[in-house]
Amino acid sequence: MFNPLQLIPLRLELRGTPSRTMAYASPLIAIVLTMILGALLFIALGKDPLAGLKVFLIDPFNGKRAISELLLKTIPLVLCALGLSVCYRANVWNIGAEGQLIVGGLFAGATLVWLDVPGHAIPGSLGLLLMILAGIVGGALWAGITALLRDRFNANEILVSLMLTYIAQLLLMYAVNGPLKDPNGMNFPQSKVFSAEFLLPALIPGTRLHIGFIAMLAAAFGMTVFMLRSFRGYALTVGGLAPLAARYAGFSSRSALWLSLLISGGFAGLAGAFEVAGPIGQLLPSISPGYGFAAIIVAFVGRLHPLGAILGGLVMSLFYIGGELAQSRLGLPAAITGVFQGLLLFLLLACDTLIDYRLRWHK
Repeated sequence: MFNPLQLIPLRLELRGTPSRTMAYASPLIAIVLTMILGALLFIALGKDPLAGLKVFLIDPFNGKRAISELLLKTIPLVLCALGLSVCYRANVWNIGAEGQLIVGGLFAGATLVWLDVPGHAIPGSLGLLLMILAGIVGGALWAGITALLRDRFNANEILVSLMLTYIAQLLLMYAVNGPLKDPNGMNFPQSKVFSAEFLLPALIPGTRLHIGFIAMLAAAFGMTVFMLRSFRGYALTVGGLAPLAARYAGFSSRSALWLSLLISGGFAGLAGAFEVAGPIGQLLPSISPGYGFAAIIVAFVGRLHPLGAILGGLVMSLFYIGGELAQSRLGLPAAITGVFQGLLLFLLLACDTLIDYRLRWHK
C-alpha cells in the first residue's frame, strides 16, 4: 500500500543517550522561542514588538503591588503543579486539576458560609484551619472518583478526570444559584462576602498577597523531600518509569494510583481554598481562570520537580499578568494569554522531542 510519508525524506531517529544538561535547558529554550514568536505575533497584529514584550516581561515587576500580584497568581499554579508532578512521575495522567481546584474551593466556601454567621463563636484562626482542611478533602475526594473508576473499571484517567472538571463547574453553578446563594446579594449568583477574620491574612500590607504564598513554598520544599528522599516517593517514581521493575520489587501499582491522585487532588483543593478565602473572598460562578489546566504546562516547564514548579509558576504568572496588561494597554484580545500558553507548550514539546530524537535525511 502506498504510504505518502515515504515522499518525505526527513525522519526522526532516536539519539543514543540524551544530554541531561539539554533536558534541563529545554524549558529555557522554549521560553526564549516563545518570546521570539510572541514578538512576531505583535508585528503581525500591528503592534510594537518591543512594547509588547515590555508588557509581558517588565511591567509585571513594576512596583511592590505589581510584584505582589505576580506572586499571588503563582500560588494556585504551583500548588496544582506539585500534585500533577507526583501523578506524572507515577505515570498517572491526571488532567482534572481544574475540577479538583473548583470542588476544593466549593468545599472551603461552603465551610466559611456555615461558620461565618453571628451565632457561631468560632475564632477566625480555627475557621481558616477548618476551611483549609475542607478544601483539601474536597479536592482529594474529587480526584478519588478518578482513582476509583480507574481501579475498579480500568477507565481512562485522562478522560475521567477531564470530564469531571465540567461536572465540578456545574456543581459550583448550582451552589451559587441555590443553597449557598447570598439572600442579600441582589439575586446575583454568588455567596456572601466572607468576614475579614475568615480571610487569609495579607503577607505584605497594602497588597492582596496572602500567607498562602508561604504555605506554597513550604509545600514545594516538602514535596522535594518526599519525591527525592523518601521511600514512598521513590516507589512512585520507579512505578512510573519502569512498571515491570516496580512490580518485581513489590511496589503496588494500585497504591501508586490512589496515592498520587489523592495527593494531586489535595493540592488542587488547597489551591481552590486559598482562592476563595484569599483574593476572591466569596464563592462566584468562576473561581479559576484555568489555573488547573495551566498547571500542566507549569509542571512540565519545571521538569516534574517540585522546586522547578516554582520557576514554571512564575513564567505562567507572567503570561497571565502580561495578558491582562496587553488587553488594557495595547488593545489586544483576551485570548493573547492562551496563545502564549499554547506557544510555550508546543515549543516545549518540540524541544523535548529534538533532545531525544534527531532529524536525518533519508534518500
